[in-house]
Amino acid sequence: MFIAAKGGAGGKGNHFYISDTEQAPKICEYGAKGEELEYIIEVRSMAHIGLIGFPNAGKSTLLRAISRARPKVAPYPFTTLKPHLGIIQYEDYEQIAVADLPGLIPDSHKNKGLGIQFLKHTERCMALVYVIDASLDEFYDHLEILQYELDKFNENFKNKSQLVVANKIDIPKARQNAAEMQKILQLPVVPVSAKTGENIAALLREMKIIYDNNNTEEEEE
Repeated sequence: MFIAAKGGAGGKGNHFYISDTEQAPKICEYGAKGEELEYIIEVRSMAHIGLIGFPNAGKSTLLRAISRARPKVAPYPFTTLKPHLGIIQYEDYEQIAVADLPGLIPDSHKNKGLGIQFLKHTERCMALVYVIDASLDEFYDHLEILQYELDKFNENFKNKSQLVVANKIDIPKARQNAAEMQKILQLPVVPVSAKTGENIAALLREMKIIYDNNNTEEEEE
């Protein structure tokens, strides 16, 4: 909490001037003038894990699959225009907040698309989960673009815990690409189908491991 502006010293109302002979005085004392300041307030979502991906990679569908959040889902780009938060409740009563962040496109760090407005939300996340549409041939290029845009905006992103979700494995081609991702990528890869719920339990376990590891590191520091 902070004092946005200090008020002036208070004046005295007509009640202060009541006397035995004057029960309804019509005088008062004005207070001193207070400060007048203008602020630009920047609101950033706070989540433990942020879902990063191109438009229509399936981030919103994934958030609906792992939590009770109900972000809009539609077959066109930029369905998500603002972050949506979902809470994952685990059996040990631990709760992890996951943010479905607006879609990222090339040159977002130059404020293209939702640009800087999107990227600022990622700064508050403990870990990043790249959601990749595994049904596309250029899945590897998509991951490189996402990492490049984040790095150009803030080099510290590379120090955050990261995980790749190979989404849409209900499509045969996506399942094959997901297997290839697991072979060539240096990051952990979890193949899932947000649409059918396949392998969602494995993803939740990986998210919990990331969360626990980050909490342990913070306690040691």
